[in-house]
Amino acid sequence: MKVADVFRVRNPEIRALHLTWIAFFITFYVWFNMAPLASSMLKSVDWLTKDDIRLFAICNVALTIPARIIVGMALDRFGPRRVFSVLMVLMAIPALVFAFGTTMMQLLVSRLVLSSIGASFVVGIHMTAMWFKPRDIGFAEGFYAGWGNFGSAAAAISLPTIALQMYGGEDGWRWAIAQSAIFMAAYGVYYWFAITDGPVGTVHRKPRKAIALEVSTWGDMVKLILWTIPLVGVLGILVWRIESMGYIGRTGALICYGVITAIVIYQIIQILRVNIPILKKGVPEDDKYPFNSVAALNSTYFANFGAELAVVSMLPMFFEETWSLSAAAAGMIAASFAFVNLLARPMGGLVSDRMGNRRFVMLAYMFGISIGFALMGFMNSSWPLIIAVAITVFTSFFVQGAEGATFGIIPSIKRRLTGQISGMAGAYGNVGAVVYLTIFTFVTPTQFFYIIAAGAFISWVLCLMWLKEPESGFAEEYQVSSVDLQIEEEARQKQAGATAG
Repeated sequence: MKVADVFRVRNPEIRALHLTWIAFFITFYVWFNMAPLASSMLKSVDWLTKDDIRLFAICNVALTIPARIIVGMALDRFGPRRVFSVLMVLMAIPALVFAFGTTMMQLLVSRLVLSSIGASFVVGIHMTAMWFKPRDIGFAEGFYAGWGNFGSAAAAISLPTIALQMYGGEDGWRWAIAQSAIFMAAYGVYYWFAITDGPVGTVHRKPRKAIALEVSTWGDMVKLILWTIPLVGVLGILVWRIESMGYIGRTGALICYGVITAIVIYQIIQILRVNIPILKKGVPEDDKYPFNSVAALNSTYFANFGAELAVVSMLPMFFEETWSLSAAAAGMIAASFAFVNLLARPMGGLVSDRMGNRRFVMLAYMFGISIGFALMGFMNSSWPLIIAVAITVFTSFFVQGAEGATFGIIPSIKRRLTGQISGMAGAYGNVGAVVYLTIFTFVTPTQFFYIIAAGAFISWVLCLMWLKEPESGFAEEYQVSSVDLQIEEEARQKQAGATAG
């Protein structure tokens, strides 16, 4: 696939790519529609405080982690078209409740529920994988994710103007948020009718059970359990933050910890229920896949996407205080970190497609991240500002490229399980953000940069040991195993039986 191909909108796969990144763009636009309107909210609602806004910001990412896991399972069962459409329509409801909420509890709960919309990322990843062949998947996924993530920047740029100029008044922010929600719901309905799950005639191969990820060996099952615990367990950090801010008491926190523990235990039980019968029966050689590769990519997304979310949150203040800049100037410079996303992420996927070795590209990007953040740790007020900005852009280039390279590999690991693997890796990006942002509350910016540099280097080591080059990474078609064919035949017989009945 060439860059010029993205303009061939009459090609079905290109049309599907554009329809899907627009859906992703809209969901991220709605997801991040609060931050640019926070000051308007404080002026409009006299009972709202800055601490409330900070709490809403935490709630805004809280349920994204479990949502990405659940949506990943739903993808393998229902397909990305249905899941994406339903997600956009359903998430418009909490967005509207937040827009017109009149109590603290209404705003808090609606923001918490709305955080599930962050699962949209893994839906589009799956849909894109349905339309593009292994040899082109890197660039296609990078293009999708690059423009989709730009939705958050578009919200920051346009929503204040919409609130002040189009609607005006004290409730302008409410109508601006409501408008974005209504538009998202309308596009969700349109998306249902405008696209299919892959080209017409495509067989949507899916696992027999989508409640937990299938593995190939007993050892992999143990590893899956170990990698599943932090996914939900990390929410305990959020509970601790909310309790320490005084929004819930000790009893409420203990109840939350109990719920989190129960969910973790439930997840482990589901893993055992799905995999013990499969492993006792024996997994055919052509159906096995390396779970170590999944674990390695979990670590890369923890280290690159997690670091990105954390750095974007602290970078403006770092530039403002270190070089004594105005808030506006620091914000503009810090925005360069996110703006690189538009170019670097598709390029990461394109390089992954062209180099002929997706593992090497992944290793190169992760090593570049560790070098970049280490250099940012050396930056101080004695450095020329232009050099600091150049290093920031250099680091961002590797961070965004690594994100693109991560999802350039995932569809080729195990086609039947793409949704769940994407969901797990995507959730680990949010786990990384929660962990890094929590660490940042205890250290200086310089120490913080060294820590995330070390995190990237550890991920590089894990990739060096565990990540394997996908067997069908550059093939014309994804690998089909004997189990895939068996599931396909069972579905055909089931459908024939239903028709005859």
